[in-house]
Amino acid sequence: MAKVDVIKAQVSVTDRRRRSKSIERKRVAAYCRISTDSEDQLNSYRSQVQYHTDKISENVDWMMAGIYADEAITGTQVAKREGFQKMINDCMSGQIDMVITKSISRFARNTLDTLKYVRMLKEKDIAVFFEDENINTLSMDGELLLVVLSAVAQQEVENISSNVKKGLAMKMSRGEIVGFAGALGYDYDPETKSISVNEEEAKIVQYIFKRYIEGMGAHVIARELEQMGALTNRGNKSWYDSTVLGIIKNEKYKGDLLQGKTFTVDPITKRRLGNLGEVDQYLMKDHHEPIISEEMWEQAQTILKRRTVVHENSNVDPNSYREQYSRKFAFSCMVKCGFCGASLTRRSWHSGSKYHKNIWLCISSSKYGKRNCPESKGIAEEYNGSVFKTKI
Repeated sequence: MAKVDVIKAQVSVTDRRRRSKSIERKRVAAYCRISTDSEDQLNSYRSQVQYHTDKISENVDWMMAGIYADEAITGTQVAKREGFQKMINDCMSGQIDMVITKSISRFARNTLDTLKYVRMLKEKDIAVFFEDENINTLSMDGELLLVVLSAVAQQEVENISSNVKKGLAMKMSRGEIVGFAGALGYDYDPETKSISVNEEEAKIVQYIFKRYIEGMGAHVIARELEQMGALTNRGNKSWYDSTVLGIIKNEKYKGDLLQGKTFTVDPITKRRLGNLGEVDQYLMKDHHEPIISEEMWEQAQTILKRRTVVHENSNVDPNSYREQYSRKFAFSCMVKCGFCGASLTRRSWHSGSKYHKNIWLCISSSKYGKRNCPESKGIAEEYNGSVFKTKI
């Protein structure tokens, strides 16, 4: 059997990758981040910048490649951190050889993001050095330790989020206003946390409820408000159906305050959903001066429920349909199908061409298929008008 001589390894994988490179001094960049704009945090931010500037300057083997920073930015979402994104782009374009940062939590509080960017930079032979944890990502055992500590940083975020939620819930249960988003017709004083009526804006709110109870739909009211030159809560001249309906549904206008209408699903993605009973809500009756009476508000809600029939769990009954009541058009909800009894809906055919015309179709047939009302036919809008004039 032939003799086998073992040739000992003399260089690392990293050295192999860098064999073609000649780097006398490493171009080192530092990344700093604070998550709030409080005075203590701003002092911490300035301290981080000064510390890393001095550290890079004192090392004779390093040269400054820049200080990248994000102020008052959460570490859970990398996409919103402009300083971080610029640093990664400069790394990928070959302007940086090494990144130093105070800790994993400063770099990212999301395990997936941490690993994603560390691996991306590792492919370019760019090290990330976390000082508090003493981890160099180019070392063979660095990633395993990084995974564990990144998970700890993410768990810390989730624990903080849970504690914040509990604190906010306690405040709301005590009757404190939390995160008041503003409402047309009311002024909010953040110092006293009090709500007062804005008389000029209140007139717009009263007009909306009055017209809605008189039978006007949200689309018609929105057009009327635009013609009047009324401004929305944000100062916009454009009004939309959803804006009008949002006011109709808002309990603040009868003097009540409901808190906890939305909730955060995940502290990492920051995704929020409307609260449909998943978490507690807090209702304060007669909290502030009302703009409309309780009776008027209840009338509006009754009309709203009648106009929008939503089946349980938002699943449409195949034997029924979802009706939208409005007065967007002259014959809206006034013309019924003679075969199945469903409302006729207005559709435009050949829009934008010389053959354009408006047609009224059975909603059962047009929305759920011809098989639901096989005998129905489209009716030209001018025919509806001529019949109406004949009846008059």
